[in-house]
Amino acid sequence: MKPQVSMLLMTWFGVLGCAWAEFFTSIGHMTDLIYAEKDLVRSLKEYILVEEAKLSKIKSWANKMEALTSKSTADPEGYLAHPVNAYKLVKRLNTDWPALEDLVLQDSAVGFIANLSVQRQFFPTDEDETGAAKALMRLQDTYKLDPDTISKGELPGTKYQAMLSVDDCFGLGRLAYNEGDYYHTVLWMEQVLKQLDAGEEGTTAKAQVLDYLSYAVFQLGDLHRALELTRRLLSLDPSHERAGGNLRYFEHLLEEEREKMLSNRTTEAESATLEGIYERPVDYLPERDVYESLCRGEGVKLTPRRQKRLFCRYHYGNRTPQLLIAPFKEEDEWDSPHIVRYYDVMSDEEIERIKEIAKPKLARATVRDPKTGVLTIASYRVSKSSWLEEDDDPVVAQVNRRMQHITGLTVETAELLQVANYGMGGQYEPHFDFSRSDEQDAFKRLGTGNRVATFLNYMSDVEAGGATVFPDLGAAIWPKKGTAVFWYNLLRSGEGDYRTRHAACPVLVGCKWVSNKWFHERGQEFLRPCGSTEVD
Repeated sequence: MKPQVSMLLMTWFGVLGCAWAEFFTSIGHMTDLIYAEKDLVRSLKEYILVEEAKLSKIKSWANKMEALTSKSTADPEGYLAHPVNAYKLVKRLNTDWPALEDLVLQDSAVGFIANLSVQRQFFPTDEDETGAAKALMRLQDTYKLDPDTISKGELPGTKYQAMLSVDDCFGLGRLAYNEGDYYHTVLWMEQVLKQLDAGEEGTTAKAQVLDYLSYAVFQLGDLHRALELTRRLLSLDPSHERAGGNLRYFEHLLEEEREKMLSNRTTEAESATLEGIYERPVDYLPERDVYESLCRGEGVKLTPRRQKRLFCRYHYGNRTPQLLIAPFKEEDEWDSPHIVRYYDVMSDEEIERIKEIAKPKLARATVRDPKTGVLTIASYRVSKSSWLEEDDDPVVAQVNRRMQHITGLTVETAELLQVANYGMGGQYEPHFDFSRSDEQDAFKRLGTGNRVATFLNYMSDVEAGGATVFPDLGAAIWPKKGTAVFWYNLLRSGEGDYRTRHAACPVLVGCKWVSNKWFHERGQEFLRPCGSTEVD
């Protein structure tokens, strides 16, 4: 079997080559891995067929020889008395058996190994596996999902059943442990024990789990439970050297703790948790709880009084001729600051064409470091994006003109059309679109001023998660394919409207595509005149 690489494989090499690693940051790019795996399965089955044909020949030869030798060994001299039998014995041993040796030594795996080796260059990396695992944990936290729910694949809006095995859960727990994330280590190692106790089989031993779990709970300050788990580990594996050392160390610490309690130097509040329930560590984001509540659809401050101020209408723009003929449906999403949604902004055909153009250009989305002004990747923005120019395709210019007609703002000083595809648990944590006074002027080189407004197109529906939320407002806007939302980032005075701090919630189930246009101040002077006060 000659080494060969399929045409299917070659067609997606170009796409993978421009998106080296970081597959987890774009579901759009991860779809290419599905076809890669299908090609590998095809190649593997071809190898199996060749091996089966080879074994069939060998088996047939063995059966034939077994019957023949049974007859010849019963009466060797009588058998060889026939000159034809004598000739055939010599021929078999000189020609046929060496030919069989060649058949047995024939390496049928060459073609499959060649295909696998070529494709392996474009496989996900350790970084991808880590990113994908962290994405599952992010979804677990944001949407308050317990490990058992994720392990059973019981997620809203899913079309396919997917479950995590004992070994899968252990892998998640071990990865969290290696990252120093003991909170998630405990959650996932406990899930492993639960599935093992339920009788599920795997390569992971209970002693391995207890080893990680005991040290993780110790790191979370639960000395009593760490001691209990270590004793369980030693009952399963009395020769476990590290566990023996840990046991003595934990007992020593516990004795010290008892002495302190006796001398009243430790209050009840300082003692370790005994219930095995641990608080999620506080992180860098001050509005974490509000942000995640909104992502779950909780805490939305759309009061009846505010709701009465929200209306639907036909939008004619600034009486633009195109909109007079075919106005857009406009719906108020929030009253102050005014956030509106437009319907039927992009057709399915336009969306598919935009995605087709953008996909080969997708690269990990970056953020601007507020101190240095340098673009860099960040864990709080998980997506891939590309920038499309009007020369790329007529549909880009068409969409740009439409956004100009709807907003009444000029696109001449706006940024290019940005297209983004979110990956596993894809998100963009709370941020401002405009440049603040306390950071480097991010748009100075453009010479077009600050970002005055944001026009966000939803190019896909999302089965679960993926909302656009405004933590300071208590507002949540859910993706609807073909619609777009619009808001001003700056007040009429030119000052930033800090109420527009917003976020893209993690995508729980689905594939989220968006495109956006950032309009800048220059050129809008007569289209959106300045106000007379700072708060206008």
